[in-house]
Amino acid sequence: MSNILVVDDDSPTRRLLESVLTKAGFRVVAAAHGKEGVEHLRSRKFDLVFLDVWMPHMNGLEVLELMREEQITAKVVVFTSDTTPETILHAVRQQAYRYMQKPVEPDKVLELARDVLAAAPALPIEVVSGRPDWIELLVPCTLDMAERVRSFMAHLDAGFSEEVRESISRVFREMLNNAIEWGGQLDPNRKVRISYIRAKRMLLYRIADPGPGFSFEDLSHAAVSNPEDQPIQHIFVRQQEGIRPGGFGILMSRQSVDELLYNEAQNEVVFIKYLD
Repeated sequence: MSNILVVDDDSPTRRLLESVLTKAGFRVVAAAHGKEGVEHLRSRKFDLVFLDVWMPHMNGLEVLELMREEQITAKVVVFTSDTTPETILHAVRQQAYRYMQKPVEPDKVLELARDVLAAAPALPIEVVSGRPDWIELLVPCTLDMAERVRSFMAHLDAGFSEEVRESISRVFREMLNNAIEWGGQLDPNRKVRISYIRAKRMLLYRIADPGPGFSFEDLSHAAVSNPEDQPIQHIFVRQQEGIRPGGFGILMSRQSVDELLYNEAQNEVVFIKYLD
């Protein structure tokens, strides 16, 4: 049975999480502020911490820093109504495992707790640049890491319309998973470089993987290579080669953003969304 610590000065949220997680079979301890949470962390081992950011006595970011200094290895889910890039990036620098926006939904909390506890031990994300308008990360090549990064990056676009957020998130997930799975070969010792640039009139993402690249001529199993008069040809290729259904990722990504460009080796991709 996993041990979970909930640290939040908001009493209704704290009681909600404690109730939901306890009913699901977890051993739960609750703390009303960061200092109390640290006392619990020092006195016993926890597998997972749900940590609010802005609290009296000691805020959640300070708790994260202390956990790193004292090598307390519990995975941390940061949850807060603060979606400013500075707060999100601080949490990433301090190796928070996931990010969740308030108000919390019981079903999503429970699903997230199970996913995080089932995941492999956390690997570090390196923040190369942490400016809100220019973010650059080095990320180990694991699929768990892809979901971690996606949860943080999605909140950087909180101020945009739902349509813009969904299109960016969809393309980012597809391109990052491709880079980690195919370029990085799911090798945690290899890293993908992710850049996010936010200008006045555009959002630009760049994803560079450590692999040798690929050729579109060799992607007969992908929809992007279908002849114009045979729009589903790749489906038959995938069936013949025993590949799982799919292959629409690059084609759908091109339709979701304004520009999608590869370098010559095709181990780096840039996609751009222009802002009105």
